[in-house]
Amino acid sequence: MKPIIIANWKCNPTTIKEARKLFGSVCKNVKKSKAEVVFCPPFIYFSIFSLKLPNNIKIGAQNCYFEKAGAFTGEVSASELSDLKCKYVIIGHSERRKYFSENDLTVNKKIASVLDNKMIPILCIGESQEQRDRGSVQDILNIQLREGLRNIAGPKIKNNLLIAYEPIWAIGTGRPCDIEESQKMRLLIKKILSNLYNQNMANNVGVLYGGSVNSANASDYVKEAGFEGLLVGGASIKSQEFSQIVKNSV
Repeated sequence: MKPIIIANWKCNPTTIKEARKLFGSVCKNVKKSKAEVVFCPPFIYFSIFSLKLPNNIKIGAQNCYFEKAGAFTGEVSASELSDLKCKYVIIGHSERRKYFSENDLTVNKKIASVLDNKMIPILCIGESQEQRDRGSVQDILNIQLREGLRNIAGPKIKNNLLIAYEPIWAIGTGRPCDIEESQKMRLLIKKILSNLYNQNMANNVGVLYGGSVNSANASDYVKEAGFEGLLVGGASIKSQEFSQIVKNSV
């Protein structure tokens, strides 16, 4: 599997002019990369990606709603995203869980909807500092994976699911999880997946790392810890820094 490097722009930038400039600059730098580069902009900037993209560049969404259509003011459905040629959808990001009260039940419904619409969900899991301090990391990851994937058949996720391990305490803090510990977390996630499904299925699910990723540590997470890619937040809206992250990951 070639590395998958995902740019989660979050609620940035503040103008479409800035968004076009950011995309254009990064695209120019990474269009020949051997990595698959995924841009996840705010929905209002999707028009930037309406032109034909280089083969290694894809568009993703930061969220979706699980219903196909209806009276759900402010929501964007998986079927609508699929119609816009969206390939990936981030589901269950810690900021969605914290600020918008998402839980494992809604995460599960969204994953099912994304899969039904032939897109690839990126299921975000991770523990808080408090949960880590009390030694419940394994329990937290096990619950998030089990409930997030409840009633979703193995064949449906084979080569169609990514798991993003994002320790909440590392996101936006400048304190990334150290390489050795992150490697343990990747192996733990694979073990949980093998228990939920089987070893072959676990081998076909890519695990990404996210949480204070930068150009200095990107290579270590992919090449040393063995992650199949990265979910990049703050650094993804810095053109040169994100471009260097992509370069260092292959």
